[in-house]
Amino acid sequence: MMNDFSLADYEFAGWRLLHKHTVCDSSFVASHDMIRTSVNIILRSGYRASVPHRRSVNTLKDAVMAVRQPAWHLPPPQIDQPVLKIFNSLTKTKTEFIPIDGSHVKWYNCGPTVYDASHMGHARNYVTQDILRRIMSDYFGYDVHFVMNVTDIDDKIIVRARQNYLFSQFRNSATTLSADLLSQVSEAWGSYVRENVSKGLPNEEKPSRGEEEMQWQRIAGIALDQSRKLECLKRDEKFDMHFTAANRTLAAIEAARHALSANQSGGDTAFRLVDESRDILASALDKKLKDTVTDQSVFRSLAAYWEGQFFKDMERLRVRYPDTVTRVTEYVPEVVEFVQGIIKNGYGYEFESSVYFDTGAFDSSDRHDYAKLEPWSKGNRELLAEGEGVLSSTSGRRSASDFALWKASKPGEPSWPSPWGPGRPGWHIECSVMASAIFGDRMDIHSGGIDLAFPHHDNEMAQSEAYHECGAWVNYFIHTGHLHIEGLKMSKSLKNFITIDEILQRFTARQLRLAFLTQLWNAKIDFSESMMMGEVKSLEVTFNNFFTNVRAIISQAQAHEDQSDGEHHYNNAEQELMKSLYDSKTAFRTALCDSFNTPEALKVIRDLVSRINVYINSPGRKANVSVVKQSATWISDMLRMFGLGEGQTSEIGWGQEEEGAGGVNREETLMPYLRVLSSFRDGVRQLAIAKNDNALKEILKLCDKLRDDDLVSLGVALDDQEDGKALVKLVSPAELVKAREEKRLKLDAQAAKKAAAAEEVRQKRLAKMEKGRVPPEEMFRPPNVPEGTYIRWDEYGLPTATGSGEELSKNQQKRARKEWDAQKKLHEEFLAWKKEQESVAGS
Repeated sequence: MMNDFSLADYEFAGWRLLHKHTVCDSSFVASHDMIRTSVNIILRSGYRASVPHRRSVNTLKDAVMAVRQPAWHLPPPQIDQPVLKIFNSLTKTKTEFIPIDGSHVKWYNCGPTVYDASHMGHARNYVTQDILRRIMSDYFGYDVHFVMNVTDIDDKIIVRARQNYLFSQFRNSATTLSADLLSQVSEAWGSYVRENVSKGLPNEEKPSRGEEEMQWQRIAGIALDQSRKLECLKRDEKFDMHFTAANRTLAAIEAARHALSANQSGGDTAFRLVDESRDILASALDKKLKDTVTDQSVFRSLAAYWEGQFFKDMERLRVRYPDTVTRVTEYVPEVVEFVQGIIKNGYGYEFESSVYFDTGAFDSSDRHDYAKLEPWSKGNRELLAEGEGVLSSTSGRRSASDFALWKASKPGEPSWPSPWGPGRPGWHIECSVMASAIFGDRMDIHSGGIDLAFPHHDNEMAQSEAYHECGAWVNYFIHTGHLHIEGLKMSKSLKNFITIDEILQRFTARQLRLAFLTQLWNAKIDFSESMMMGEVKSLEVTFNNFFTNVRAIISQAQAHEDQSDGEHHYNNAEQELMKSLYDSKTAFRTALCDSFNTPEALKVIRDLVSRINVYINSPGRKANVSVVKQSATWISDMLRMFGLGEGQTSEIGWGQEEEGAGGVNREETLMPYLRVLSSFRDGVRQLAIAKNDNALKEILKLCDKLRDDDLVSLGVALDDQEDGKALVKLVSPAELVKAREEKRLKLDAQAAKKAAAAEEVRQKRLAKMEKGRVPPEEMFRPPNVPEGTYIRWDEYGLPTATGSGEELSKNQQKRARKEWDAQKKLHEEFLAWKKEQESVAGS
């Protein structure tokens, strides 16, 4: 029998269904709201069922399932999102970046060879790599494992450590100036001239043994002649360095000779000779005594010291410490195993306890290619020799392109045990072993300076692919561009480098980073004073002023945030500014996706700053602080993302200064008090202006003194506005003092220039007046002309006959008359000027 049920029956069934399926069948019930809505729709639509009493759950379930949401369609994208592309040295094109393992990026960066002070070339490379690393992790959100090696054993380290050690011993023994000491230095100098300076000289100018001093004046003349010096540098790029060292040493030798002849043989005199001859003596001592250096700590201590200095410099440059640091000396057993693997795979061979990589066998393999980065450099013997180091031997190699995997150690060199005898790792094998130990047979990114591309990086890839028998050890190779200083290549070997310590005495870490950000990371940079004081300084000042103004506006708004004027202040201007913000975000992302195009990204930020400034400074408009704050916050975040900020906090500006900050927000602490002081000043100014009384100018002077002097030392800047209220800013006191002094110097310079111009005009007038002092009737008579020039004159003083009695020709008379007329005019001006001066003096 079919029954009709009441509304209560359906309510009971519906809520039982709700309870049952919410608790027991989560796949059916997506939410309480869906069930409630469905049941209510069914009940209110008059649904009736012919089922046994209180067993209507299944029927009701069918009804609920029959009520469906309308179809939803995936919205089509209006703008294609850019994908990250990186300029890949393996293709010489911008290629899409696809990590091997999702968002995990394996990145190996070639670190320093630590034997001397870090220089601007290091700053360019490591700051730039730090910028790219920050973009990858902090902007694109990749999980980057950043590994960097430290080469703490290498030919350069060995030579420098030995030279320092031997020179130190020699200096300690040179307690007095003697003929023997002078002879040793002179002999070393002669050898240095013949072996080093002569490399750049033309054959006919190269001195023979014993003739070095006699020919030195002529050699010095060549070095001082720019055109001939350029020819010498073409023969040997180190000519200038060698000449400078030799010239300095010769001056010290001559000074020592004079001292010795004057019986001045004290320790100070000896030390001056030795110290001035350091470069030459160190080289000579190493050549003579290198085999005597057997203490391996000599090499370790030098590398450890300079590694420490390197990381201190990186910290000062705000370069993030690597996630993993590897040192060659800690991986020697792994190097030996790696070399054995290369030999086993048929790509290495031993000769006289050294092991070499067989580039021919590798290149002829179907699976491999040698010199993927720069195949055109395969036969470049100069680059190959430089890559092997000054202590390497070329004997026993099957090909000039073959390179050392393991070097047999000679006396005076550090060594480790190996199956081939005592030796040490070759330079190129180091990175292959350490990167493989961390990342295995494949990595996403390998980076370094462009000067390492061949042979170092090409050799790294070859030996790694030979060991792993893989086709591609690195997917993306990125190389930072060269750094030139004022147009000249900088090099440690040429000793024309600027250390990081020196450059940080002239510019801040932020300014250096800004300089690198304004250039493409893989382009050559010509670092110059004009670049730093022009574009970089202007950019920093633009951002500084912007942050200062926005913080002041936000602070002012917060002081009156409970006072609404009844307007929403979100009109066309605000909508346009918000659109500019989101357009800027899109353009910024597009720029960074375009192989980390930081110059374009900075331009996007700078353009947005300009638009915000226009909005803020538009007359007759009350700025929407929320809109300004959103834009300024994004700008601040992006600049800090680049590593330009001191702190990690999300605030307007570069970030909270760490030094001396003490965790206190300076603005929140001081601003209420400063605002009271500012209000007082505003009132005084308004009273003085309203009275329009000259006496009240003194009040304005006091206001200006408060602004320009008293508050400057507190780091407070006051900007007068059109409405009579000053905008209060907190700025570094040093910055304000500097700006004030620069303004004063500029005004003083303008005043001095104006005074100089006025004095020049006055002097010209005085000279003119002095010339007009002579009456025209006297100008052709002695002493205004030499005695005997003329013997007769007319009544106006014009000459009629020369000293020899000849009458003046018509042309001579005409010229004399012209000069007489000009002098008459000058004399009249002189008389008028004299009368004017007498009148002034009388008054």
